[in-house]
Amino acid sequence: MTYHITDDCIACGQCQAECPVDAISDGDIYSIDGEKCIGCGNCADVCPTGSCVPCE
Repeated sequence: MTYHITDDCIACGQCQAECPVDAISDGDIYSIDGEKCIGCGNCADVCPTGSCVPCE
């Protein structure tokens, strides 16, 4: 299962630093490349706003 980032993202960068496959890009809010995401959940584990969530 891959992850995505919701509009609650505050662009703190914590998720990007924890992604082992560099699937997260920065911007006003961060985004996850679904083709690269391996579903490890590292982003969700460190996200202070809970905006890294599994795709449905």
